[in-house]
Amino acid sequence: MIKDTRFQGYNMRGFQKDVTAGLVVGIVAIPLGLAFAIASGVEPIYGLYTTIIAGILISILGGSKYQIGGPTGAFVPLLFGIVMQYGYDSLLIAGFLAGLILVVMGLLKLGNLMKFIPRPVIIGFTTGIAIIIFSGQIASFFGMRVEKHETFMDNMRELVVKADTINVYSVSVAAICFIVILLSPRILPRVPGPLLGLLISTIAAYYLFPNKVATIGSTYGAIPRGFPEFKVPELSMEIIITLLPVAFTIALLGGVESLLSATVADNMGGSKHDSNKELVGQGIANIATPFFGGIPATGAIARTATNIKSGAVSPMSGIIHGIVVLLVLLVLSPYAAHIPLASMAPILMFVAWNMSERKEFAHVLKTKTADSVVLLVTFLVTVFTDLIMGVGIGLLIAFATFIKKMSHTLKIRERNHEVHHEIVPSDNLDSKINVYNLEGPLFFGSIDVLESSILANLDNKTKVLVLSMRRVTYMDTSAEAALLAIVNRLGKYKGKLIISGIQQQPKELLISTGLYHKIEKQHFFKSKEDALYFAKKQLYVNSDKVV
Repeated sequence: MIKDTRFQGYNMRGFQKDVTAGLVVGIVAIPLGLAFAIASGVEPIYGLYTTIIAGILISILGGSKYQIGGPTGAFVPLLFGIVMQYGYDSLLIAGFLAGLILVVMGLLKLGNLMKFIPRPVIIGFTTGIAIIIFSGQIASFFGMRVEKHETFMDNMRELVVKADTINVYSVSVAAICFIVILLSPRILPRVPGPLLGLLISTIAAYYLFPNKVATIGSTYGAIPRGFPEFKVPELSMEIIITLLPVAFTIALLGGVESLLSATVADNMGGSKHDSNKELVGQGIANIATPFFGGIPATGAIARTATNIKSGAVSPMSGIIHGIVVLLVLLVLSPYAAHIPLASMAPILMFVAWNMSERKEFAHVLKTKTADSVVLLVTFLVTVFTDLIMGVGIGLLIAFATFIKKMSHTLKIRERNHEVHHEIVPSDNLDSKINVYNLEGPLFFGSIDVLESSILANLDNKTKVLVLSMRRVTYMDTSAEAALLAIVNRLGKYKGKLIISGIQQQPKELLISTGLYHKIEKQHFFKSKEDALYFAKKQLYVNSDKVV
């Protein structure tokens, strides 16, 4: 049996701390689970099922010491769109497929690659989601009777059209919840603000405005008490093919958010997570939850931070948090029917505000660099078009700007004045030798520089080309092809290529492609001085042949 290092040195004192942290996080997770499910277009009970099952499995099987898993705000716009287009049953299948994809990603050790997603893309995407979540709660906050649409602009238009349906009682309830959440950290810092706001506003609505505001019970019916029913989703090849693209999106978003949350946990708790194990754990959790009606889940940054601040010392706190939610479901679920929908709106608005990364957003914008463009495009496309397109276009622009920046890092300097050498003095031969210093990566983005600076300047006067590659640490096959073109051009003019100071990776690439042997082993030197001496000596010996 493989020992879980996350429990190393675990004792009864640590368990007591985990019980306290698990209790706090479990209480925080209840209103969030309900709110995220409603915002995603499904019944609120499925948010609790997800919190229980995914929360426990992620803690047991994941690679982070403090990670708390469950439904999150980042998924809300994506899941709502899937429910609107395909229906709830298809969402379960998409979540199941996403779980399989996450497991495969973890087994293929792709967890480390997730870390290379540019920060501006993540910030733009996250802020875009925050705007969508916040705006999506405006109707509930004001008690408006509106139809929900898939696009941001359609929903904003609906708010304007249905402005006459504002319910002042709903506004009052939402305002009470909002004020309590705002003031609770100052008055009762140890009591979770969302839970306190939910309780006080629900009591106010029940006694002050009976039957005046929409509640979970009046909208979705009573929340069932007991364990979730096990049900196998109906799978077919046709529906798998249809849902595979959205499943990949769920997997990508879930993977990025879970690893981002695990990184935050590392920084706060001084731990080190296993990216690939975390993906496998997230995957198994998402495979399991659809069988109980649960929606896709991932690592929750806010709940994970709360877990650490509450004194958690191991994944046991995450397991306990799931058990706490289960016990509340078994005992108190009938009372949840009285929760006003208007009370859920401020909770999600605060979630959106906290996840918006507004300070980081403003900081990147102030740089007025290519990162600012990546950030803005990702943000705007995410809000006004599509989540998938937002990430895709953001990555594409980030990739293009990175390649452009990297292409300028290659410096090619002509050093023909270094040809003179006392041992083989011959000024008439010096003009037949061209010398260049190469500094930076040789890859597909820098080929133009290589071709315009060297290949374009080769003619029948050049009999020896000396390239100093001491500061070239990387070369790809595109650059190797450009180097081959230089060799062929020199061959056409009966010239030779000599390389000095070649590093290990470029040398191995040239050997594997055969270009190393075509250039010939004796034309590679450790120092540029040795290369120049050899070049002049060869020209001097064969002067009658090269003149």
